[in-house]
Amino acid sequence: MYLLVINPGGTSTKVAVYEDKKEILKKNITHTGEDLKQFPHVFDEYEYRKNMIVDVLKAEGFSLDQFDCVVGRGGLMKAIPGGTYRVNDRMVEDLKNAINGEHASNLGAVIARNIGDEIGVPSFVVDPVSVDEMIPEARITGISDLEKFSWFHALNHKAVSRKVAEDMGGKYEDFNFIVAHLGSGISIVAHEKGKMIDGSGGRTDGPFSPERSGGLLAYQLIELCYSGKYTREQMVRKVSAEGGMYDYLGTKDAREVEERAANGDEKAKLNLDAFIYQVAKEIALYGASLKGKVDRVIFTGGIAYSEKIVHDVYEKVAYLAPKAVVPGEMEMEALALGALRVLSGEEEAKEYL
Repeated sequence: MYLLVINPGGTSTKVAVYEDKKEILKKNITHTGEDLKQFPHVFDEYEYRKNMIVDVLKAEGFSLDQFDCVVGRGGLMKAIPGGTYRVNDRMVEDLKNAINGEHASNLGAVIARNIGDEIGVPSFVVDPVSVDEMIPEARITGISDLEKFSWFHALNHKAVSRKVAEDMGGKYEDFNFIVAHLGSGISIVAHEKGKMIDGSGGRTDGPFSPERSGGLLAYQLIELCYSGKYTREQMVRKVSAEGGMYDYLGTKDAREVEERAANGDEKAKLNLDAFIYQVAKEIALYGASLKGKVDRVIFTGGIAYSEKIVHDVYEKVAYLAPKAVVPGEMEMEALALGALRVLSGEEEAKEYL
């Protein structure tokens, strides 16, 4: 089986070709601000990105008609359980209308569907951004106007969980995990028997990250928002892209923060220690969600390459369970494997309703 995998991001489009489970091509097409400024909306980038994908494949000697399916990154559609979904008209319409906001990942399903239809093969998305499997009691916030939603790194969370479960001799649905995805954004999630029952994400709650604020003190945040010091747009940036380590230290590179701390920068050391402390507290929090029955604490994301950070966090939560470390991200592989599970009959494709 030959699979074409497409993963559009804010400044790049990743393209991969898999022969069954083996990756035989991986390309990262970069897009500059100059390239994208001609498009008022994300969906307007559709033809531009699709043509670049086709050009890359041709340049690498691949013909579109040799693929057995096309799988794309799932975007901000309505809340759905995890799994592999056929791309249907309703999904395309919801993504085109950006029902939950504009994001480059919205293009993944649409480009996959278009190419798949052209060559007469199925198109899928796997564990999209909008996966929501939280238990009802996890949604209550303390103010009835506000409800907690699931905005986690679902694709990578579930991919590393399946990998660790396989290494343990079982299936994802057999175990309870706490997964800490540590990158420019952070999400820490309790996985109970194959479901992401509760968790936190760096734009709303949880630990601060290299560029996001994480959870904030509500009363002080209200005062700051109405102080006149910042506009609404500045506050949004401060929480989502200019907070965390960047706000304190002027860098979004956790490796630089670690290096500065090791070289005697006391401010960097304090922030690194605070980051480690907050991540450990958040992991411990979800031990309660799983009633203490945790089979592994899993570290993933780019920051998981740091042996020091993983060691120092795990030292505080080792009582919960043994650890597993799967650094980086498995997004392209996860998309391919999700489609393969359907093509091989191991799973049935879900319908987006």
